[in-house]
Amino acid sequence: MANKKIGLFFGSFNPIHTGHLIIANYMANFTDLDEVWFVVSPHNPFKEKKSLANMYDRLEMVNLAIEGIDYFRASDIEFKLPQPSYTIDTLIHLHEKYPHRDFVLIMGEDNLAGLHKWKNADIILRDYKIIVYPRPGFEGGDLKNHPAVMMTDTPLMELSSTFIRQAVKAGKNIKFFTPDKVAEFIDKKGLYL
Repeated sequence: MANKKIGLFFGSFNPIHTGHLIIANYMANFTDLDEVWFVVSPHNPFKEKKSLANMYDRLEMVNLAIEGIDYFRASDIEFKLPQPSYTIDTLIHLHEKYPHRDFVLIMGEDNLAGLHKWKNADIILRDYKIIVYPRPGFEGGDLKNHPAVMMTDTPLMELSSTFIRQAVKAGKNIKFFTPDKVAEFIDKKGLYL
């Protein structure tokens, strides 16, 4: 039997929103992936730490958002790895833990353009496939035509977690921007105020 193909969707998910879910659902249904795992990053080396909600709250919001969808999974694998976590280390760790899975990276065109700056980018491109979703105003750069890279027609998402955090802070209703259960959790926990 062929190995299951797992798309790894890395992110802070601070908070997870409808845009993330639309991208993940596209990947699970319009590419050859069997599942999409939301890999919650404790701390992205390229991002400011102070605006991040607690990693367990962010993981819980992902779990609430994907409840009942059997081809989605939330992963806290990076919580257990040295910080800051680098994608290559996570990939090696996942490969050891799940030898009968084939892991594929899911990333936005903005990340693809900066991939050459990543730790061991050459090894990532050699050993892994990368499925890319378009981002408004970004060009994937030279790597768009790399044999490891597959560009997709995922619907364009202008929605951002920053927008949602600012909306919460301003007392706006965030219905439809994020699943109701996530909005309730943010409200109950007083996040992003």
